[in-house]
Amino acid sequence: MTIHWCGTGLSSVPGLRRILEAGHDVTVWNRTFEEADQAVGDLTQNIKIFAFDALQADLKAGDIAVSMLPTDFHLPVAKICLAENAHFVCSSYISPEMAALDTEARAKGLCLVSEVGLDPGIDHLMAHHLVADYRASDAYDVNNVISFKSFCGGVPKISNAFRYKFSWSPIGVLKALIAPSRSIRNFTPLNMTHSWDAIRNCVAPLPTPESFEVYPNRDSLPFMEEYHFDEHWKVKEFERGTLRLNGWADAWADVFNEIGSVSGPEGDARLQEMSDQMWRDHAYEKDEPDRTVMCVDFEAERDGIPVYHKTYVLDAWGDARGSAMSRLVSVTMTLAIESILNRELPVGVSAAPKDLKLVENWMTAIEPQAQFLALKSAL
Repeated sequence: MTIHWCGTGLSSVPGLRRILEAGHDVTVWNRTFEEADQAVGDLTQNIKIFAFDALQADLKAGDIAVSMLPTDFHLPVAKICLAENAHFVCSSYISPEMAALDTEARAKGLCLVSEVGLDPGIDHLMAHHLVADYRASDAYDVNNVISFKSFCGGVPKISNAFRYKFSWSPIGVLKALIAPSRSIRNFTPLNMTHSWDAIRNCVAPLPTPESFEVYPNRDSLPFMEEYHFDEHWKVKEFERGTLRLNGWADAWADVFNEIGSVSGPEGDARLQEMSDQMWRDHAYEKDEPDRTVMCVDFEAERDGIPVYHKTYVLDAWGDARGSAMSRLVSVTMTLAIESILNRELPVGVSAAPKDLKLVENWMTAIEPQAQFLALKSAL
């Protein structure tokens, strides 16, 4: 069984090196040989130039293809895997088109695994742990009032006036900002056209508690079922979102004003211009440390009094092993690869595992990649 690791970009290398150092049979695919050779040439010379037809010709039944390629490459690679009876792994959200492959994957006994990076990925593991822990606790009561918040963000370790820096093209951040979001606040669905209009503060229970700005992104509501929320629970808050340094909203006010009104081809062109300028002005310098902070918080109240309140919190930053973002994304992906090899994941299209034994095993493996990882009780 061969692991076909496709893409050796910024978020890829720590996990790829981990898989190679473990002695697995790995073929490395990249759009340029030089970049791949620089990343892992000391560990392997089994490097090939990526092309869909070349990958398909190489895939054998039972192999695993890992897509660290641009997002729009994931679905074609997954379809190639189905055609060749191979498994598939990527870190991105499960799109409707990817979900539609589930029936065929199940019929063929194949794992098509997504949402196994940082966010989505580690956040799912934390949420599954918290929900299961609450259900098993003495505090559990179907009539309790539930608040759930899951926030993650990459922020500069060394702050700047813009309150943000980019590891790769800013266009993805800009497009995510103008996408609508859905969440629940004060028992009511909160539908936002512009997520920055819903910014609030949260305090992360780090060794020294720290305040951040947070805002909802995407559609949080389907994850209530994903996280095994009971349909009878009284949900006061449910929000998955993005975390930023305090002062970010003020620093980005002009950006919000402009992107809030863009549309059509002219708007797309303007977003690209803004992205190019931001990349020139606010990209990370070589070897400059990044930082990733994640907080997943679950609280249950009875008669207005908290009866259960725990927070999973993570803080990581770039060091000699690579950027925090690359470690957390790519090493988590290797755990999915190993779980496929060990036949621990269900067949079909799936996200980060719900099985509590796997959740704990993965979190144990993830812990060394962060400088701080803890499960804290507020009670």
